[in-house]
Amino acid sequence: MSKVLDVLKSKKFWVELLIMTVGMLITAIAVYYFLVPSKLIIGTISGLSIVISGVSEQLFGVALPVSTVILVVNAILLVLAYFLIGKEFGIKTVYTALILGPLMALLEKYMPYTNFLAEGSTSVMGDIWFDLCCFVLLLSASQAVLFSINASTGGLDILAKIVNKYLHFDIGKSVTIAGACICCTAFAINPFRMVVIGLIGTWINGLVVDYFTANLNNRKRVCIVSKDYDRIRRYIIDELVRGCTLYEVIGGYTNEKSIELETLLTKDEFSKLMEFIGKQDIKAFITAGNVSEVYGLWFKDKKRVKQHAELR
Repeated sequence: MSKVLDVLKSKKFWVELLIMTVGMLITAIAVYYFLVPSKLIIGTISGLSIVISGVSEQLFGVALPVSTVILVVNAILLVLAYFLIGKEFGIKTVYTALILGPLMALLEKYMPYTNFLAEGSTSVMGDIWFDLCCFVLLLSASQAVLFSINASTGGLDILAKIVNKYLHFDIGKSVTIAGACICCTAFAINPFRMVVIGLIGTWINGLVVDYFTANLNNRKRVCIVSKDYDRIRRYIIDELVRGCTLYEVIGGYTNEKSIELETLLTKDEFSKLMEFIGKQDIKAFITAGNVSEVYGLWFKDKKRVKQHAELR
């Protein structure tokens, strides 16, 4: 109980809760305004829910609210995940999976998409391809932000993990297979052309998510050879609050021994470092390249790290 209270008191918990809520609100907007009116089926649980809603209308004459179907499907998947893959999906996935339906219900009640449709149209943007582009951009941005805090939009990720565990595909292929299968369910309510558009949208969504994720996590790998390496080292450690590594290198042309300094920085930190080197008139040979992902020790809360270092 004390651990739970400690988590609830932490700033990180509330910041991540806010990020997840905003991220899922963006997802709800993307699904409700760009998929539901046109019945465009993308390889997501939202897409499957639209199919179920359409089938219920064909069979019983009453279309189940998509928001309700999403909530029920995600709840079923969470129960299956508990029994089939254990607790790997985590509390964040539980929260994001269960909040999407209620958020869409709020949009249905207070800002129905019918308010934005032209007479006789089933597309908010007036064209199915524009709807697809808007949906993919909004969903991909939301997914990238959620991935950055080790969360996800829920449903499809759970289905992919089940495929991964029992069919032994890697997780990337599992997501693709699960998404493609959901797209194919659209044959129950959509013509062939719409199913193909859904498959294209699913593929584009994967590409755009990778793009957004790479940009969010992008770092600069900086290598510096200079006789004034110690001044640069002190600036990186004391001012930028980053670590660095020193290597002894030998120049191939002069055969002279030197020290190479290597560090990982954000774009802003790299700009500050270059500004410092320029103002201090430090002679240095510098190379920099992009790194899309960083694992291990990477301090996000630099103020806390700096305070800890000062106390020591």
